[in-house]
Amino acid sequence: MDRHRLAGNDRALRNVFLRNLILQASIGVHAHEQVESQRVRINIDLGVDDDSARDADDGIGRDELARVVDYEKVADGVRALLAGGHVRLVETLAERIAAFCLLDIRVMRVRVRVEKLDILPDAESAGVEIERVRRI
Repeated sequence: MDRHRLAGNDRALRNVFLRNLILQASIGVHAHEQVESQRVRINIDLGVDDDSARDADDGIGRDELARVVDYEKVADGVRALLAGGHVRLVETLAERIAAFCLLDIRVMRVRVRVEKLDILPDAESAGVEIERVRRI
């Protein structure tokens, strides 16, 4: 699979994404990270089953929010995860975000990148990227 491409006609998937969501998070293993929150950048790509979108006679589908994965709900879910308390590892946060996204049965694949933005003085960011696939 192309690393950056989750959607395509050959897979009947559409790519729903959330780019550069910057939030405050209580995250880290060091003492100072457990006292003060820090900025994280979160990027999410969802490979969503596209068949459910093409249920109208014209093959285009209904123009209704209920038939698609709502990226605003994804963002709200991430915010709720961060509000849930301190997380020690960016890897743990990425796994929790992926698991949350896969709760929607239309999501077949999810790629999550979590970056700490202010952690190293000579780097823009440090973090992790994971990809998970729905187990059928």
